[in-house]
Amino acid sequence: MTAGKLPAARPAIGLRPARVAALGGQEVPAAEQAKILKDLGFEVAGEGESLKVTVPGWRPDVESEACLVEEVLRIHGYDRIEAVPLTRTSDLPPVALDLGQKRVTHARAALAWRGLEEAVTFSFVSGRQAALFGGGDAALCLDNPISADLDVMRPSVLPGLVAAAARNADRGLSDIALFEVGPEYADATPKGQARVAAGLRVGPSDPRHWASPARVVDALDAKGDALAALEACGAPVENLQTTRDAPHWYHPGRAAVLRLGPNVLAQFGELHPKVLEGFGLRGPAVAFEVFLDRIPLPRAKGGKLKAPPELSPYQPVERDFAFLVDAEVPAEKLIRAAKGADKALVSKVDLFDVYTGKGVDPGQKSLAIAVTLQPKDRTLTDPEIEAVAAKIVAAVSKATGGVLRT
Repeated sequence: MTAGKLPAARPAIGLRPARVAALGGQEVPAAEQAKILKDLGFEVAGEGESLKVTVPGWRPDVESEACLVEEVLRIHGYDRIEAVPLTRTSDLPPVALDLGQKRVTHARAALAWRGLEEAVTFSFVSGRQAALFGGGDAALCLDNPISADLDVMRPSVLPGLVAAAARNADRGLSDIALFEVGPEYADATPKGQARVAAGLRVGPSDPRHWASPARVVDALDAKGDALAALEACGAPVENLQTTRDAPHWYHPGRAAVLRLGPNVLAQFGELHPKVLEGFGLRGPAVAFEVFLDRIPLPRAKGGKLKAPPELSPYQPVERDFAFLVDAEVPAEKLIRAAKGADKALVSKVDLFDVYTGKGVDPGQKSLAIAVTLQPKDRTLTDPEIEAVAAKIVAAVSKATGGVLRT
C-alpha cells in the first residue's frame, strides 16, 4: 500500500560565475562561489565558466540562476559590494511628463479655478445614454459588463457628468458645476480613444444675493470654461473661429464649435432638451468638451530668446463703431475684419452691443465695437485717426457687407 506522490527530482541549475558580477556588482572567484554553494548544501559540478548546481530538497525557493547569485552574494557579504554612483547623461534630469500629460494637469487647474468641481465617472455607460451622445458602434459594447446599465464604452465624457448632476439635483442641489478630464471612445481602434476635458453647469451662475438678480447659466458660461482650458493648454485662442455646427446633443442655435481651420478643438453650448429628459435633469444646462489631443504642438523654438513685450508711453485712442449687418453674420467675423484693418495700430477690438428692433430693418442687426488704437512712436493726430477709422470701415464692409450705422 502506498500513499502520496513521489518527490520531484531535485532541479539542476546552470550558473555562470560571471553573472555574479553582472547582477550583483561584486567580483567573486569561481572557486569561492563553488565553495559557498557546497557549504550551503548544494551539489556543484563543473568548473570554469559553467557550473551545474543541484538544489537540495529543503531549498524549494531556489529556482533560477539569479537565486544562486543571491546565495553567493549573501554569504560573501553585501557590505563588500562597492558603492558606484550612477552616471549622468546631462546636467538636468530628463522630463518626467510629456506634453499630453501636462495638458491634463493644466486643464484640471484651469477648470478648478473657474469654480467647477472635478468628478470621476465610469468610462462606460448604458446603450440608451450612449445613443443620446452619438454612440452606436457595436464594437464598443462590452462582452462582460459589470452592470446591465454600464454596457457600452462612452462616446463622450458628458453622459457621466449629466447623470451625476441629475443625482445631485434629486438631492436638492440647485447650482451644479462639474468637470472631468478623461478618455472617450469614437470606435474600437487605438486611434478612436481621445483625451477630453468636459464640464457641465446647471442652475444659477452666481450665489443667491439680495443685491444681484439671479441669472441662469447660458452658453457663454460654457464658452468661457472651454476657452480657459484651451488657453491653459497652450492653444492659440486668439486665432480660433466659431462655427454653428455643434453636434446634435447640443441645443440648435445655442451652441457652437471652436475651430482652428478644419481642426475642431472644442464644442460648447446648451444641452438639448431631449438629452436632459433622457437623464431626468431639469434644465437649462450648459456643457463643453475640449479635445486635448487636437491642440497643435508648439513650434520648435530657436536659440534666440523671445523679445520682451514692447510697452508704449503714448496715450491709446479708443473709437466706437456701429455697423448694420445681416442677422446671420457672426460678430466674430466683424471683429476679425476690424483687427486686420491696421495691425500696427489696432491693439484691441471689443464687441459691446448687439441691437435689433426699432430703427433697424428686419433681417439685420447692429453690432457695436470699441476699437483701441495704440501708437508706439508718436501721438496720433486727428487726420491719422480718421485714416485708420476709414480703413476699419472699409475692411468691415468688405468682409461682412455691413455699413456704418449713422
